[in-house]
Amino acid sequence: MARPSIVPIALTLDDRTGYTLWAPPWEEDGEEWQAFLGNSDGETAVVHLFPTPDALAAFCRTSTDHDLADHPVWPVVAGLGAADVTPDDDHRYDLDGVYDVVADNPDRWAVEDLAATFDITGRLAECCDTAPEDDDDEDDAEDTAFESVAELMAKPEVALLGLGLDAFVGRAGEDAWIRLGGAVDELWEDVLEELDEHLDWTGAGTAEIDEYPSAAEAGPSEEETEDDDEDDESAAETPSAPAAASPTSTISSGGRVAIDPTAVAAAAGFWEGVGILPVEVVVPEGAGLTLRCYVDDASRFLGADREVYLFGTPAELAAFAHGDEEHDLTEIASWPEVADTDTLPLPVDQDRYDLVEVAEVLAEVADGAAGLVDHSVLVQPLEGVRDLAEYAGLARVEALLAPGTPLGQAAARAERDPGAALRAEDAATLTGPWDDLVREISTALVFRD
Repeated sequence: MARPSIVPIALTLDDRTGYTLWAPPWEEDGEEWQAFLGNSDGETAVVHLFPTPDALAAFCRTSTDHDLADHPVWPVVAGLGAADVTPDDDHRYDLDGVYDVVADNPDRWAVEDLAATFDITGRLAECCDTAPEDDDDEDDAEDTAFESVAELMAKPEVALLGLGLDAFVGRAGEDAWIRLGGAVDELWEDVLEELDEHLDWTGAGTAEIDEYPSAAEAGPSEEETEDDDEDDESAAETPSAPAAASPTSTISSGGRVAIDPTAVAAAAGFWEGVGILPVEVVVPEGAGLTLRCYVDDASRFLGADREVYLFGTPAELAAFAHGDEEHDLTEIASWPEVADTDTLPLPVDQDRYDLVEVAEVLAEVADGAAGLVDHSVLVQPLEGVRDLAEYAGLARVEALLAPGTPLGQAAARAERDPGAALRAEDAATLTGPWDDLVREISTALVFRD
């Protein structure tokens, strides 16, 4: 099971869009849990929806009276801003649009869209269902407050969505798509009515119904951050910092080293200014922090003799940087500023590379675990892998990522189409090579005291 995470999502129903948070299944004390931002301890379980990400973030900062308050990463979420709780395209669910999707001919996007929408619908019903259970009576065990949801999810055509477009190709596939449309026509209105009884369109009493935007008004933000060209003029004298990556929408525990996100934001200006960035690497042996820069577009790490030094805490890394031991960053023009600063080396999210989590996700998907997992899970870890392999001269890693290999093909797919679903057979093929890759990377890592 993947490490605990909390994901921002948007739901559109009755031409209004609300924002909330979903905690995908995680394991704690030997039990599996799943929850949405809401309350399930009253007569009717509800999921709180907010008219804007800003309103959602404000609620998270001030309230702990909800089902996610005890989630392992809630302290991180409580400190996030609106941009961090804005869902990406893959986590926006237009429940109103299901009729239109099934009315058209199936394509990959339609199938994936329906699969995702039905999946989140089932999860909402599961978390909000407070019908009594009786393990001694099979009939009672089937009782549910979401009868229409249960009936729809039991349709074999819905199960076929998990197989992708191939399940709806040919005469048999066309017939299955028609039957799926019939099931939607018969049941979807009742499904929405059942769900809406458990959706709180007041933002836990913080908003009015007319504040919620329509689907057209609630599209993802198109704001973009422009690079400062003036900073590039000093590239000949100082190492270049990589362009800022787009913020991720999945709120995870952020690696294995606990770091305050507010402190990260405060420290980022210094590290970007010197062009030497803190990095976290997580491998089976442990999690550690190091420093990385780029010289003539080639990665260079804090280390020597093709070995990367890792430290267990920002303070330990800072203490080493203040010392006089020679290493491969000593000759960098801005290193004296690093050696002299009191600013802790705190990595931003896009410079945290959790190679263990990828292995866990691949194992889950290979075992057939339900959930929304796509090729984007590989993008960021592979960036770190390539940088480490380049610096350490790991030819074996280059071979594992060569075009035509399973990992090479998956990497290319992740760059070309990161939203493409990661199928069970894909994950099963990648598990062995990924483990080999991580073992090879680990040979170049030295954990310093």
